[in-house]
Amino acid sequence: MQHGGDIYTEGILKGKELLDFSSNINPLGVPESFIDNIQEGISNLNRYPDALYRQLKGYLKDYINHSKGLFNLDEDKEENFSIYEDIIEEKNLILGNGAAEIIDLVISCFKSILIITPSFGEYEEDSEKWGVKITHLPMKGDMEYDYEEILSNIDKVDALIIGNPNNPNGGIIHKDKFISILEYCEEKGKVVIIDEAFIEFTGNIANSFVYNLKKYKCIFIIRALTKFYAMPAIRLGFGVSRNEELLNKMRKKQNPWNINCFAELAGKYVLKDRDYIKRSIKWVEEEKKYLTEELCKVKYIDKVYKTYSNFILCKLKEIDCNKLYELCLNKGIAIRKCNNYVGLNNYYVRFAIKDRKSNEILMKVLREINV
Repeated sequence: MQHGGDIYTEGILKGKELLDFSSNINPLGVPESFIDNIQEGISNLNRYPDALYRQLKGYLKDYINHSKGLFNLDEDKEENFSIYEDIIEEKNLILGNGAAEIIDLVISCFKSILIITPSFGEYEEDSEKWGVKITHLPMKGDMEYDYEEILSNIDKVDALIIGNPNNPNGGIIHKDKFISILEYCEEKGKVVIIDEAFIEFTGNIANSFVYNLKKYKCIFIIRALTKFYAMPAIRLGFGVSRNEELLNKMRKKQNPWNINCFAELAGKYVLKDRDYIKRSIKWVEEEKKYLTEELCKVKYIDKVYKTYSNFILCKLKEIDCNKLYELCLNKGIAIRKCNNYVGLNNYYVRFAIKDRKSNEILMKVLREINV
């Protein structure tokens, strides 16, 4: 597998410190609410976790059902904290060792799948591993979903997998245009897998399809703590659906105790850390604006794509991604080459949005490169 964030090959294993713009992790770092309670996790190391993860599922259920209150940041009124919607129950959840396990498990349940390109490479790799027949459907124009073509092609497959926001371009699904696809899939027994690993970064939790779960049994949503809560090493992902048959198929393929006690601790504390949520959304709004504007000024960047997430896809001119990667690496910066994404070539790169100081360092390096 090839991901952003491989700072081991070019950095750690060579004894080099790199500023990592290839991995899309919240630069605010691990929430203090987790760090302050780390001893609780240490005290649980001498016993097995609950094999059914009943408490953790309760935390995740509350996170989804309280999400409009948690992410309503216009005012700090106490009543906002307690906004509750009866969206899911614990039985609608499946837990995974990161979103990667959930993606792998859900794809393994089908014989054929529709993959929108470009998109996260794991969809392709897991499909090939399980012998799932792939139908590719490229985006149109400015990396926009072609909803009419999705509807035209969905009949050929068992399932559709789609990012919201999508990696690598950061685009979201427009719900009003997607409803006809959900209606068709609900009627025909197709499954719509929606990867929402970056959904919190949109700043508007209403963009999530969890609010459509009650009406559409065909929806399966993938979420994780990896990106927004800056905890990739914790490995906590989860799937949400009302499709019990699909959930049971996936559960039968899982190993027991796939979630460790520190991941459970994270679920207990960080998902209700409203201060961290508020600071994170404020940061991404400010730094996305800054970095987008500055990247547009770089003479060898041909196009900067609109993003709803914490990363920015760019199309290059006069220099390819391999050359730019090497030049940045020589200056201690790792960027994401995107030539291994289906549908992209050697002229695409992706930059994570980091803190202002790091973003300024990146821009200084990019400006100094002559092509």
